[in-house]
Amino acid sequence: MRKNLVVAIDGYSSCGKSTLAKALAKKLGFIYIDSGAMYRAVTLYFLRNHTDMSNHDAIMDALQHIELNFHSRDYESHITLNGEEVSEEIRKMPVSENVSEVSAIKEVRTEMVRQQQRMGKSKNIVMDGRDIGTTVFADAQVKFFMTADPKIRAERRFKELQSKGDTETSLEDVFENLAHRDYADTTRKESPLVRAEDAIILDNTDITQEEQLEFALHKVTPHLPHQD
Repeated sequence: MRKNLVVAIDGYSSCGKSTLAKALAKKLGFIYIDSGAMYRAVTLYFLRNHTDMSNHDAIMDALQHIELNFHSRDYESHITLNGEEVSEEIRKMPVSENVSEVSAIKEVRTEMVRQQQRMGKSKNIVMDGRDIGTTVFADAQVKFFMTADPKIRAERRFKELQSKGDTETSLEDVFENLAHRDYADTTRKESPLVRAEDAIILDNTDITQEEQLEFALHKVTPHLPHQD
């Protein structure tokens, strides 16, 4: 039986998984682990080094040269790739357009799951991703599965890109990218995006970030230590 408390948050792209995960971690004093950033960082490395994603040996060689680390400041998760801060670059469209393909590679998932499980062995954590509640931490005490209307998700992601100075990507580009990622994430062979049977569905199409945080806290609180 797991002694430390793990909150697993899965769901579709641009549903605000990381927003909720960070807010929960801050409120509970837990560690926040951004699994999606890990796959994005691997994707960035593959793109930079022109790794042949259909070549097993090339993939295995590349994975041996990838060292990922998280640095938390104000519950914002900053990730380094071989010592280089890449938190901003991994959110740009070239990575977004390739991350689902990289995430579907068995060898990549095996390595990332190994690292994630190591991080969650003893500390109370909140982790978000695509297969946290089904594969990485199937024994997590609390699981959420987040969803929202695709148009709302695209608008949120578009506004996020604009706020970061991206003036080249259109709303249509974002919508098409999300549709492609949804298909890739739900149909891939390795750990596809599915809702765990014991996961709580959280549809945030029509609720605020504050309301979803209150909903999640209400579900997590009974599992906290020293609760009667």
